[in-house]
Amino acid sequence: MSRFALITADAEFDHDVRLAAASLPGSIQVFRADYLPASIDDVLNQLVGEPLEVLVFGPDLRSEDVLGFAAAVDARFPHVSLVYAAEPTPELTIAAMRSGVRDILSPKTSVESLRLRLEEAAASAVFRFSASPQGDDGGAPHQGRGRVIAVMSPKGGVGKTTISTNIAVGLARVAPLSVVIVDLDLQFGDVASGLMLDPERTVLDAVNGPMDALSLKTYLSPHPTNLYALCAPRNPADADRISAPAVGELVSRLAAEFQYVVIDTSPGLGEHVLAVLDQATDVVWVCGMDIPSVRGLKSGLEILSELQMLPERRHVVVNMADRKSGITVQDVEATVGIPVDIVLPRSRALPMSTNRGVPALQDGLRDATVKGLRQLVERFKPTWQDRDRKAVHRRVVFQ
Repeated sequence: MSRFALITADAEFDHDVRLAAASLPGSIQVFRADYLPASIDDVLNQLVGEPLEVLVFGPDLRSEDVLGFAAAVDARFPHVSLVYAAEPTPELTIAAMRSGVRDILSPKTSVESLRLRLEEAAASAVFRFSASPQGDDGGAPHQGRGRVIAVMSPKGGVGKTTISTNIAVGLARVAPLSVVIVDLDLQFGDVASGLMLDPERTVLDAVNGPMDALSLKTYLSPHPTNLYALCAPRNPADADRISAPAVGELVSRLAAEFQYVVIDTSPGLGEHVLAVLDQATDVVWVCGMDIPSVRGLKSGLEILSELQMLPERRHVVVNMADRKSGITVQDVEATVGIPVDIVLPRSRALPMSTNRGVPALQDGLRDATVKGLRQLVERFKPTWQDRDRKAVHRRVVFQ
């Protein structure tokens, strides 16, 4: 199976490469950036799915950066085909060959020509790898895991599903067809209605069937925003037929295939939630501006801290914030002992979008709450562009 990766912020070239790769075996993973990271590991560690065979550099990247980066990739993984979209000149062609770039193509190359060039590059990569001394072992680039984002709240009724669906929709704009949302509120999950889906298959089918890469996608429901959903069972009684170990395995398998796995968990800290936390890279804590919700969050954090099950990355969201509630964001921070990262003011638009089955980030609504949701999505962008913001928490002022 061919495996393609593309680095570019050029929307037109991105579109053409996706079309070209669509008819080839394997999948494509796109990093929307107009500059390259300092280390090749920043790219390689974020790849999921099949091993990398073809890495394409977009026309908006500086040639000196591309050539330096290509040389670093070629030194470690000489079988990977490196393709650069640029107007070829004699000087660039010679420098590219010395750096390990296998092909230079015009940014205006037709989709059909792109398809042929990608196919040739993939076949060349397979041949070089099979002929290399590494054989089938460590010669392939490291395969990473997708980012597993658990959206949690010890208490129900705080808008957890609304936030989960909007995170998924927002990330699908960054990584189309590389996002899956899983509804693990197994008895009363609302992801299906929140996305206006009528799924043929659910989590119950997934945990009781084969979980290989090919079978997994047959359980998923596609959504118009270029994401996939794995919805909760229709019958609440079916929750008893889904074990916590099976949930853990399901999440692990999905993380091997998708850049992002967004999980809408059930309220509380049941065994299914703990199985998710064991796989999570991020946890989004959602609470309202009411004392029971804030105290529940405090207790949940304390329990998970004692169990040493808190993911490294955490994001605290205060939803339905209201100055007239009698408590402030600073009161919430003082109670739970950690900063609040995102404040979502009480909004009329958000419940309406949820009731329509069209998440606010899909609908293009404009208000303070939608702006907060976009800021939340920004925290999960996996590219090197967000390195300086990693694990940064700023005090939020809600006026």
